[in-house]
Amino acid sequence: MVGMFGPDMRDHGRTEARFLGITDLAEAPPVAVVVDVMRAFTVAAWVFARGAEKIVLAESLDEALALKARHPEWVTLKDGPPAPGFDRVNSPGLLRSADLDGRTVVQKTTAGTVGALAVKEASLVLCAGFVVAEATARLLRARACDRVTFVVTGEGGQADEDLACAHYIARRATGADTDAAEFLRRAGDSRAAAELAEGVRQGVHPDDIALCLELDRFPFAMVATPEDSLMVLRPCAVPSPTDEPST
Repeated sequence: MVGMFGPDMRDHGRTEARFLGITDLAEAPPVAVVVDVMRAFTVAAWVFARGAEKIVLAESLDEALALKARHPEWVTLKDGPPAPGFDRVNSPGLLRSADLDGRTVVQKTTAGTVGALAVKEASLVLCAGFVVAEATARLLRARACDRVTFVVTGEGGQADEDLACAHYIARRATGADTDAAEFLRRAGDSRAAAELAEGVRQGVHPDDIALCLELDRFPFAMVATPEDSLMVLRPCAVPSPTDEPST
């Protein structure tokens, strides 16, 4: 254990949490929580809230376009401005009114999808942001995960919005009462938030930052599993607090 929020964090021997960047992963851990607050997994949660059945996490823009060519009914989205072959951009503000009922969405982003694919051999892969933080922590508690690797996808593992979210979920995974205000403040003061606010990033809606910082907006966790050679993300219902195992 190196400080409260160092590389490892343990709570009374019950849970060991590691916080690593994508390039720090020497091998796939047993349990991985891949965090991308601004904006990949906030977008993913909104995609499910708008009715999508599943999200295929593409390894490259070319793979996303190839999947679209084979499945014209699938919806493709990417970071940045609109581009030929892509139906949507990676913005929660621009997706929150989309009709995706029953659809398959193909997502390719700079960091979030890369992080999830980097741990595709893990036994359990969860993708998370603040909007599904409590549901993610509750699923970790329900499955009695005592060693969890948080993959901090942004800025080589140093993105403060992703670290803040990972630290918060790690605390909640122990069942500890935790005030989210400081974690949300860190995320709101992050470089990613500033870049979104200043228009440095393209394909942005003015409400994106607020939507990314909407704590526990959705009641489901998001689990990624290999399906037919693809890494597929789906929403996962979580036990109610009264159904969780006692600690």
